[in-house]
Amino acid sequence: MQSPAMFMRGVKHPEAFHGVGKKNGFFEGWYVKLVSADQSQRWAVIPGIFRGLKIDNDTQTGSPTASTTDVAFVQVLDGKTGRSWFHEFAISEFEAETKSFSVRVGDNHFDSHGATLNLPQLKGRIEYASAIDSWPVTLASPGIMGWYGLVPFMECFHGIVSFGHGLNGKLEVEGVEVDFGKGRGYIEKDWGRAFPAGYIWMQTNHFATEPDASLIASVAIIPWLGSAFRGYIIGFKHSGKLHKWTTYNKSREQVLKIDDSHVRWSLSGPDGTLEISGERAIGGLLHAPLRSAMHQRVEETMLATVTVRHLDASGQVIFSDTGTSAAMEVFGDLPRLLSIKQ
Repeated sequence: MQSPAMFMRGVKHPEAFHGVGKKNGFFEGWYVKLVSADQSQRWAVIPGIFRGLKIDNDTQTGSPTASTTDVAFVQVLDGKTGRSWFHEFAISEFEAETKSFSVRVGDNHFDSHGATLNLPQLKGRIEYASAIDSWPVTLASPGIMGWYGLVPFMECFHGIVSFGHGLNGKLEVEGVEVDFGKGRGYIEKDWGRAFPAGYIWMQTNHFATEPDASLIASVAIIPWLGSAFRGYIIGFKHSGKLHKWTTYNKSREQVLKIDDSHVRWSLSGPDGTLEISGERAIGGLLHAPLRSAMHQRVEETMLATVTVRHLDASGQVIFSDTGTSAAMEVFGDLPRLLSIKQ
């Protein structure tokens, strides 16, 4: 069991490791996105750890009533082709800091300065050409989750390690040297017991009109005291400011529609109105945490486009553009997600 002191350390450092004292029913993973300058190379590399449920033998038959699979891993997604790989490592090959972003899985190391990779698909060293840009953390509002980040029984926690940063260096991509210089990176993470039963997630920081703009948007089924609510967290950084539309800052959804080709979403709140139209695309399957094991079930694309319009309180459009190399997941019990009343 994790101590209160260790939990509070994690509250202050969402970018760091939260698994000290967690022996079963826990996962943590960091999503490291690497896109070359011409966007011809789009890769997601996800180091992490999963601790399954303990084996509980039936007292009469002696057979296990629950399975356990403890594993460290590095997932790889080729965002151009949709191919994906799940590389398993022993738990002993996983190391991570509890006060900073520093994760090592086997010969692969990820921190706030860059990533060193030794995988069959990707080998080499990428340096971050600019400082990582995290979601601000305060004790009352520790990152993107706001005060929900202080609630220890949340099913899944989320953190933004970097809205965006430049890339330097070359990687050997399936045996061919590729230059990622002047490319663009992004880092976020999740930890907890399991992924939500249904959710939509999208991210892009490739806008032609404002190269430093970055959008992260997610809506999910959130279990809460025997019931559930539809929770959303959106951060849109542009013009040097972070704009927020979240459940906890009393923003309100106006439209949320999903069909085979698009996700359409609009919200209003203290920072004005945000209109999002995400064009879906075919992706690859990633492993995601269930209570008992990591299962290959979530389709993620990095070929999506996301059109964004931001209107201020007076209705004036202050940002309008389409983000490319957009990552998107639309997963799970979507009818339930959409049916939950706001």
